[in-house]
Amino acid sequence: MEFKATTLSYICPKSDVQTLEGSAETKHADTRLHDTEAVLKGMTDWIQVTLNLIGDAVVVTDLECRVTYLNGVAERLTGWLSIEALGKPLGVVFTIVDSLTLLTATNPAQRAMEENRSVEFAMNCVLIRQDGSQIDIEDSAAPIHDRNGCIKGAVIVFHDACQSIIQSSKFAYQAQHDPLTGLPNRILLSERLSRAIGLAKRHQRRIALMYLDLDAFKSINDLLGHAVGDCLLQSVAGRLSECTRETDTICRQGGDEFVVLLSEIEKPQDAAKIAEKMLSALAVPCQIGNHELSITTSIGISLYPDHGADARTLLNHADIAMYHAKNNGCNHYQLFRADMQTVRDVRE
Repeated sequence: MEFKATTLSYICPKSDVQTLEGSAETKHADTRLHDTEAVLKGMTDWIQVTLNLIGDAVVVTDLECRVTYLNGVAERLTGWLSIEALGKPLGVVFTIVDSLTLLTATNPAQRAMEENRSVEFAMNCVLIRQDGSQIDIEDSAAPIHDRNGCIKGAVIVFHDACQSIIQSSKFAYQAQHDPLTGLPNRILLSERLSRAIGLAKRHQRRIALMYLDLDAFKSINDLLGHAVGDCLLQSVAGRLSECTRETDTICRQGGDEFVVLLSEIEKPQDAAKIAEKMLSALAVPCQIGNHELSITTSIGISLYPDHGADARTLLNHADIAMYHAKNNGCNHYQLFRADMQTVRDVRE
């Protein structure tokens, strides 16, 4: 029996071709639509996460000033859950009044859309929360535009004004204090020293400036590590604080150096007594972990107006006196004298 290869052919009708092509295009379009929706969902999720992570409250409205979105902070500050607030008039969810007159404040979203610009909240703005409690708020509102520039709604961004004040105070404190010891830093010392000089000049009083440098601190730090060294510096700061008055200022100048401002003294002996008190306080061994450490310090003292009429001169002269004390055996104080060498000569 003999078999021969044959070719089977099929001529597809034109209508079937069009159907197949249309089906392929539809499938491709569906794929693109699905991909686009996935991208948009990803962007929406990203925006939601971002808005919930920022520290400010965010409320979004449509053209009719109905709430379309609240982030987590807005929920907390207004007292409204997003699911409850959606679709409600802004004035219901975001009720603000003037704290002085208790009159309802101008709707910031409405104003932003009418004027087509960002607007600041009115002064003394108070938010009435859902439970009736009140908080001071501040910030602004702005219109939302579509790709054609048409206004589609507004966004309000605000925060608790009291928290803002607390944060500002916190930042101001951090800018003026040493993070390790909590003592004033050079910036705050400079301000207080200038003020003390002005008052001393006006009332014809004396002030004293003491420059302290811990003896052999570097050896302890190198041998036992920075963690032990930091604990020792904190202990020194605490002991120095116990030796001074509330009107005095103890500053960590940097490293193992401290500066003490005695804002009111009558005679040089007053500063000398406090210096002796500091030497005695630091001489007591300090227990840090398994280590019992002893530390001493060298102290230089300058007086206003005896040794200088400005902050820079007083600090320089106290520094010179301190190096004389250190070069003469450490663990004692030295009052500045006019015949002393410069700091550079002493160091050399």
